[in-house]
Amino acid sequence: MNYQLAHNSHEGIKRSHNEDTYGIDNEHHVFLVADGMGGHDHGEIASALARDYIIAGIVKGKSFSESIQEANDAIIACSLEKESQLPMGTTVALLQFDNQHCHCAWIGDSRIYRLRSGKLTAISSDHSYVQELVDQQLITSEQARSHPHRNVVTQALGVTDNSEMKIAEITDSLQSGDKFLVCSDGLTEEVEDHDIEHILCQNLSPKELCDQLIIKALENGGSDNITAIVVSLD
Repeated sequence: MNYQLAHNSHEGIKRSHNEDTYGIDNEHHVFLVADGMGGHDHGEIASALARDYIIAGIVKGKSFSESIQEANDAIIACSLEKESQLPMGTTVALLQFDNQHCHCAWIGDSRIYRLRSGKLTAISSDHSYVQELVDQQLITSEQARSHPHRNVVTQALGVTDNSEMKIAEITDSLQSGDKFLVCSDGLTEEVEDHDIEHILCQNLSPKELCDQLIIKALENGGSDNITAIVVSLD
């Protein structure tokens, strides 16, 4: 499995610190983005715990679900230990390759995209209030972008018990030339899918593509932390 890789994270224009984090294990072809929940105590700790526990679990051969549940337990325990007024929480989006397939999992509204033959496809589907409204055909995807409750997630590590957590997982085939984007909602809040597609279609290196995505999000307002991982298969 040969690929080129780039990653970047920015606190954004309106945030004083960065609660996003990301993790990469090239040996096991694992790429993860976690977005500590804004407004909750110690969001940056929650995202870091998610990163460390999930990647460590996968490296040990554990399943996505088991690794995510262990991370969830660790975040909840840390929150109780610190006696936070609000539970610390984080979303997570996770991508792993083998020779023929990509394996994806997510909780919350961090996203995974694939660009194939010039067409962008969202592999993940947000665990969010507005996505539920879209799924029920009560609002359109365009209306969801400006809905006052668009940032309300319905699943997150640290705030959802394992017995109630619905970990989303998808496995799909790989093709030479595929490009993947794993990102926090600080990117997708500011950059619409057609603009993401336009950027990823450019004949640029993953680093240049990653930088272009971050710059576009900042130009459009940069209201949240912004994190992106771009992987291009040779």
